[in-house]
Amino acid sequence: MAPMPSAARPARSPVTPLPAAPARLVVALACAGQFLVVLDVSVVNVALPSVRAELGMSAAGLQWVVNAYAIAFAGFLLLGGRAGDLYGRKRMFLVGLALFTLASLAGGLARDDWQLLLARAAQGLGAAVLAPSTLTIVTAAVPDGAARARAIATWTAVGAGGGAAGGLVGGVLVELLSWRWVLLINVPVGAVVLAGALALLPESRAGDRRRPDLPGALLVTAGLAGLAYGISRTEAEGWTAAAALVPLAAGLVLIALFLAVEARTTAPLMPLGLLRRRSVSSANVAMLLCGSAMFSMWYFMTLYAQNVLGYSPLEAGLALMPSSLAVVLGSKLAPRLMRGHGARTVAALGALTATAGFGWQSTMTADGAYVTAIMLPGVLMMLGAGLSATPLASLATAGVAPGEAGLVSGLVNTSRTMGGSLGLAVLSTLAAGRTAGRGTPEALTAGYALAFRTGAVVLLAGVALMLVWLPRRVERAGKTEQPGPAARRDPAEQPGRDVVDADPSTSAARAGSADSEA
Repeated sequence: MAPMPSAARPARSPVTPLPAAPARLVVALACAGQFLVVLDVSVVNVALPSVRAELGMSAAGLQWVVNAYAIAFAGFLLLGGRAGDLYGRKRMFLVGLALFTLASLAGGLARDDWQLLLARAAQGLGAAVLAPSTLTIVTAAVPDGAARARAIATWTAVGAGGGAAGGLVGGVLVELLSWRWVLLINVPVGAVVLAGALALLPESRAGDRRRPDLPGALLVTAGLAGLAYGISRTEAEGWTAAAALVPLAAGLVLIALFLAVEARTTAPLMPLGLLRRRSVSSANVAMLLCGSAMFSMWYFMTLYAQNVLGYSPLEAGLALMPSSLAVVLGSKLAPRLMRGHGARTVAALGALTATAGFGWQSTMTADGAYVTAIMLPGVLMMLGAGLSATPLASLATAGVAPGEAGLVSGLVNTSRTMGGSLGLAVLSTLAAGRTAGRGTPEALTAGYALAFRTGAVVLLAGVALMLVWLPRRVERAGKTEQPGPAARRDPAEQPGRDVVDADPSTSAARAGSADSEA
């Protein structure tokens, strides 16, 4: 992810370039860090039934194995990028990777559920520090032009590959060893990458020395956690119980305080002025809605395959491979379709494709066949995820000044992950409520089907929002003025301005690919 200077006052000093001599090694090390971050989003899903059996976690608590990582990652992602600008990308890469590796060790050795959840949160924090540095190191290591484009393509492919490989890697490790190795495998890999990075990565930083917005990061993370916890408590306590209302109210208050802090601080994580731009605000809301449904797909599909259809962890990982590859295919097809049909149309088409997959999946039965109950609806869901994420990222970043591109791309990824965390909490609560504590295949299937049916409704709302709110055209970044009163207005609302379709290749590269969906 690119560096993220403040929108209110851009960084005045250029980034110190990294030496070009070890470029291939630098790119390889940065990509290895990105692979670990993305892999850990998906690799744990296959292990969830085994985790629950050994640690005795409840169905409601099991979602926190995923959400503890996602909430910490989303809440500290922008802070991690800012810290890299201030304190050095190599230093933050090393700090993030070391924390991620140690947290993986702690999670793999956990004896109680709270120890595992704490370790997963620490992993998410480490990933938030590590991830923004990986793309910045790649782009600084390679000169601008075709070589940099190839390096970014490698970074994107490695990230997508990490998401696609997660189910298979997790299935093999759980089947041959135990669920603990989906976390412990990060320790030797992380140690090797850490040693290589310490020896080979050069240092670079931006010249802006303002302090990072730590209060903002803490407030938004605590607010998200409060909302997700409150939602998860409604299944057991009801919406009117204090056990649910108190954390929900606390989460809302903390989010409000976060917005107040962002409006006053000189170097905010989320400059609220950017959200006045139609392309930025609409794309981020659309990404949040899409993420709230699509992020949960892996969670419920894995539980359905193992708890209802009786698949082993390895069989479940293999069963989801076509879906994993479909998100990569969608990401590759999106830029080509955007050139002929525009980003807004392709984003809506992708969300509509995913809606069809969610609707199909909601017809699942307790004795479903693999092709019709897992493979085909899964491919539709993830093909749609890949098709929609790239144009949304492109629309969000194409109309901003170059100095703001990294910040806006960070907002896109944060919106997607935040939406996924809250969406998982809501859908898990709905599924558990429908199941009503019964563990029969029929009851579990009814709960999972409700989750997918609700996800389809959310995605339909996202399609409507895209068609109504997303701009048809936005300016190329190269033609955008420096931030000012006129530049902050939506280009479509400024008469006489030369507007063209968003440039998909540049914008998608800045914002990453749909690998985060996996």
